[in-house]
Amino acid sequence: MLDDILAPSAIDISSNYLQIGDTYARTFFLATYPRYLNTNWFSPIVNMDRPFDVSIFAHPENTAQMLKQLRDRLGRLQAQEMEEQAAGKVRDPVLETAIGDIEALRDKLQQGTERFFRLGVYITIYGGSLKELDDTENKIKSILDGQLVYSKLATFRMKEGFFSTLPLADDQLQVHNSLNTEPISSLFPFVSYDLTTEKGILYGINTHNNSLVLFDRFSMENANMVIFGKSGGGKSYAVKLEILRSLMFGTQVFVIDPENEYKFLSDTVGGTSIKISITSPHHINPFDLPKPLPDESPADVLRSHIINLMGLFKLMLGTLTAEEEAILDETINQTYAIKDITPQTADLKNAVPPLMSDFQNVLEGMAGTESLVIRIKKYTEGTFAGFLNNPTNVELNNQLIVFGIRDMEEELRPIAMYLVLNFIWTQVRTELKKRILAVDEAWVLMKYESGAAFLFNIAKRARKYYLGLTTISQDIPDFMASPYGKPIVTNSSLQLLLKQSPASIDLVKQTFNLTDAEKFYLLESRVGHGLFFAGINHVALRVIASYAEDQIITSDPRQILEIEEAKKELAKQS
Repeated sequence: MLDDILAPSAIDISSNYLQIGDTYARTFFLATYPRYLNTNWFSPIVNMDRPFDVSIFAHPENTAQMLKQLRDRLGRLQAQEMEEQAAGKVRDPVLETAIGDIEALRDKLQQGTERFFRLGVYITIYGGSLKELDDTENKIKSILDGQLVYSKLATFRMKEGFFSTLPLADDQLQVHNSLNTEPISSLFPFVSYDLTTEKGILYGINTHNNSLVLFDRFSMENANMVIFGKSGGGKSYAVKLEILRSLMFGTQVFVIDPENEYKFLSDTVGGTSIKISITSPHHINPFDLPKPLPDESPADVLRSHIINLMGLFKLMLGTLTAEEEAILDETINQTYAIKDITPQTADLKNAVPPLMSDFQNVLEGMAGTESLVIRIKKYTEGTFAGFLNNPTNVELNNQLIVFGIRDMEEELRPIAMYLVLNFIWTQVRTELKKRILAVDEAWVLMKYESGAAFLFNIAKRARKYYLGLTTISQDIPDFMASPYGKPIVTNSSLQLLLKQSPASIDLVKQTFNLTDAEKFYLLESRVGHGLFFAGINHVALRVIASYAEDQIITSDPRQILEIEEAKKELAKQS
């Protein structure tokens, strides 16, 4: 009765595949092995993101019988060697190597440190079509060929191969190679990933084997990182811990802080906290120009900056027609021109940049700009004038600089984030230096195409300026809904996934090709636990801080109140 329930409605068996309902299956076996096998050589197969089953059968051989066979084989090889020496032939390295291998193996078998087995390794792959089967087979074979391990199809034996890879411990295929314990042990992929390197900072504890995850993000092809997790999952805690430890190695860090979570850290380590709001005394002029590097043309730097300014104006003015975009481009160029800054005569090092009011004056003198002038006036004469229409009075000469935008009106937050990013990017391009730029709650900017495009542009170009971009977001659906969401993720060599909500876990699984086990790990993980990806390696990570570090970086409101109470008690006692 149970067989009838579990059995498929029909099975179609062909010479090189087997069809079960809508699913196709194909079995092949490992036929030959090289002389040497590296530890964990089978792991790339096991970690492939394709559906397949693997069965490993190790049938023990009688040791006494194997010793007798090896002795006979050794006698024949030695006799052949003596014949060749008597005939005056030159030494045969292949023959000498075979004799040495057999003698070494005989010693180990006699001492009991090795056993001999008949090994059968069968792989059954699955797919929704024959093309999908072919693609998976070619991928697996290319990996195996690179290890000098060659496989063959179980032609006309697909049924036996399929049953051999079911969890029934039934070796129906019976295709074996004789191997001893050492090479067989290298087949088992039970080796934990280890992300301990000689340099870098401590990101946490590897929960697979309790080793330290010591890693230098700047050792990867790019130093970008994305951090995703639900509110309260430990994102800001992990970022602040990385910042604190990076500062000890001389890295300059910029932070865009939407909720003033990083101010206490900045104040504690002697950093600079810059408040960005309408009434703030700190101002950033969007028309500030970057100083070109020795190998850069001033004209190219000016053109690149004008393109970035266009993105800012799109956020400020809303939807623009093609005609309005052309007018804006011309107005920006003329605004710089009144300060003698043009692509032909650009002296960006000594130039005095214009202000937003200069831009408005030029715009008012152009035909067909009435709508644009009305919209720009609130940033030059209206409520928001203090925000954008002043010379820059912010210095970026500290090791940690935090831009707090909590007090910025909701409508202006994306503009503030873009403005600060553009300002930081201008400084980054000016001087080559090891830096990290952390953008918290990046989904706020990603909702707007121009903001998302600018963030993606930084992600692509950061490596050239020794910059690592850290993108942090709790609203993953909004982040990934942007056409630039996935490209930013793929342009980040490091990813940290913390506790996820059930509503977004399927999107996270699809984006990062997670297994079901990893998916449930992220759903059930505790605060500060997650998955850390570094290139193709990934480990389960537990973020851990010392007591002193925890007191500086905590975001727990209850713990913050306790710290404040302790400070008051100390103040009273003193």
